[in-house]
Amino acid sequence: MSVAGTGAPVDDTNLSPPSVSTAKAVPSNSTRMPSSAPSDDGRTHIIIVGAGIIGVCTAYYLTRHPQFSSKTHKITIIESTRPASGASGKAGGLLALWAFPSQLVPLSFQLHEELADQYNGADEWAYRRLQTVSLEGNLSKTARVSKTKPVDIGLPDDLDWVRSDIMESWSSLSGIDSTAQVHPYKFTMFMLRRAQESGAVNLVLGKVQKLNYSPKGNAVESVVYAPVGSSAESISCESTASADGQSYILKGDKIVITVGPWTSRLLPTCPVSGLRAHSITITPSRPVSAYALFTELKLAKGKYISPEIYARKEEVYICGEGDNYVEVPDTTDDVEVLKERCEELVKYAGIVSKELQGGRITRRQACYLPVVDVPSTSGPLIGPTNSQNLYMASGHSCWGINNAPGTGKVMAEILLEGEAKSADVSSLDPRRYFVSGPLPGE
Repeated sequence: MSVAGTGAPVDDTNLSPPSVSTAKAVPSNSTRMPSSAPSDDGRTHIIIVGAGIIGVCTAYYLTRHPQFSSKTHKITIIESTRPASGASGKAGGLLALWAFPSQLVPLSFQLHEELADQYNGADEWAYRRLQTVSLEGNLSKTARVSKTKPVDIGLPDDLDWVRSDIMESWSSLSGIDSTAQVHPYKFTMFMLRRAQESGAVNLVLGKVQKLNYSPKGNAVESVVYAPVGSSAESISCESTASADGQSYILKGDKIVITVGPWTSRLLPTCPVSGLRAHSITITPSRPVSAYALFTELKLAKGKYISPEIYARKEEVYICGEGDNYVEVPDTTDDVEVLKERCEELVKYAGIVSKELQGGRITRRQACYLPVVDVPSTSGPLIGPTNSQNLYMASGHSCWGINNAPGTGKVMAEILLEGEAKSADVSSLDPRRYFVSGPLPGE
């Protein structure tokens, strides 16, 4: 299996944008507050760094928790570019009961179904069940004329958009009882809007530069961020000069890091890194049936390629193997997309399917998946860190979309009740794998 978590965003012109704070932050020495800015009213302030699917689901389930009230709590989500601008908007969106980790998957798969039932997910974010198969083929057959009749390997009748003449074997991996899919970008944006309906969730566009620790270094008290464009938080903010211009200090009672492959930028000792994955989307020449295909295609002796192909309702998504040739860049806008990697996917998709060959390419893209660099665990890392008031949920690898609802629900329980109740995630506790805290000299 390659990188089932990568994929494509969509044209969002028909989607309602989330509410974004645009009030300018007020320096601490100012005596005037903008009329649109609420004062520091004593509510518990939870700061979520990162508006990807994990941060968004954490905010959503916080607002749905019995102990949460807009009168006693407020949430600020800080995002450096745009919500779902990374893997959360460029994901394949495959959901499977056979994903990992086993501690989260059953809960999360069930929550996906419940959300789809509650909010009409079939129409809102293209939720549906689908079949998953493994295909082995020989693409070198296309380079020569076969003198014999192709062997019928018995592909399912409705998998008629795959060229059976170049396939040598297939097997069913799972059916509609254990596999589903969502459109990741639509799902993330929908959940963000539902979280904001509580009236207690504020989205701020700004790049978090550092965490401020207490004098003893054992607790995190605030975050320092630089506003993006005209957006800046105005609740209990102090201004501070920086080499790059004006930055702002935002105090929080509980701070949650959900920035995926960018985690180590804020927590340098955290063993989470990034794996780059390229993907494309194609509108096929005709509608195709609901299948997720895991392929192993022979190109030549000893040379294979293994693209994953997911049929969505209106498009087909194809992704390739991940790479770590280039370090995680500064922001999602800086991710380098290699044209040749995307064109390779276009080429092989066209060989596998005439419907894809004759289709229209709608996206060529790349994103980074957060992976945990610890041999004893596949991740993610979820829960409190060694620093008081500091929590994290990161390292979901290719299953971030799959495990986002489950992660959000247990994070809400940890933040409001002190422990996870819906799933046993003790083996994913960040404190088992690294020690957080300020670096020497900070």
